[in-house]
Amino acid sequence: KQALTETAGDIDAAVDWLRKKGLSKAAKKSGRVAAEGLIAAVTDGKKGVLVEVNSETDFVARNEPFQGLVKMIGQVALKAGADVEKIKAAKVGEFDVDRAIADAIATIGENMTLRRAAELSVSDGVVGSYVHGAVIDGLGKMGVI
Repeated sequence: KQALTETAGDIDAAVDWLRKKGLSKAAKKSGRVAAEGLIAAVTDGKKGVLVEVNSETDFVARNEPFQGLVKMIGQVALKAGADVEKIKAAKVGEFDVDRAIADAIATIGENMTLRRAAELSVSDGVVGSYVHGAVIDGLGKMGVI
């Protein structure tokens, strides 16, 4: 309602206003420590990746939107490689991963960071994965590829 009031009833402008407001909230939270979170282990035959996405509390790790975000980042990393900056810049639909993280911060209300990623590929054989204490398939606190 406040967004529509601020934009004189223009729905498209209200969406932009909300997005900007969410990004400013995300920027304010960026200084807070994010030491909890999840890893995603994603494999596809001869290649596998692990990504670590941190949040401020372990409660967020149990929430479906955060789990979906981590799973999506893992899928993107499988194509983009283990370079964190390349993963953040990779497109997911019309937005990049960095924007998806900022939107999640605004929605969930905690600081989140893509901390690190690793990849392994082989010419012979298959890459497999194991996630210890999996919350859902491929997501947990510790994992190996």
